[in-house]
Amino acid sequence: MDYDLQLVKAAKRGDTDAFAALYGTVYQDMYRFALYMLCHPADAEDAVSETVMEAFAGIKKLKTDELFKNWIFKILSNRCKAKLREYCKKNEELTEAVLEDANCREDGPEEAALCRQMFFSLEQEERMIIGLHLFCGYKSREIAEFLHINENTLRSKESRAIRKLGENLRV
Repeated sequence: MDYDLQLVKAAKRGDTDAFAALYGTVYQDMYRFALYMLCHPADAEDAVSETVMEAFAGIKKLKTDELFKNWIFKILSNRCKAKLREYCKKNEELTEAVLEDANCREDGPEEAALCRQMFFSLEQEERMIIGLHLFCGYKSREIAEFLHINENTLRSKESRAIRKLGENLRV
């Protein structure tokens, strides 16, 4: 756990500084996850901002203080899913230019674009599983709870997604 439970308790009492400190502990992971899910920096920033506003407004509803990070990522996950549904409604295609525009890795643009292309070759649920696990450090049990699926099913889906990534790398 990367945050102090006292900060969670203070934030639940309305302490804005405590909430800001909590947010500071998860911001990078939130942005990284949103960027990989949405593949566009502005949309990722919007998803994180909307998540933070919703979390700030609803922090008093957090039942288990130890699960702050899980709770805020569940909100972010729902925001990303909603944004992805918007993409589908717009019928916009993710072009190579958009992929290159989202260069957020230290690797060169070619490697970053290849990584994103491989990631986006996965289905939405597979991206969610891989993203939560690799980019945010969640354990299988936590991801299974987020997605409301059995933990063994989750591990099978993750294994298949990783195999797909490996197959795409060899192609």
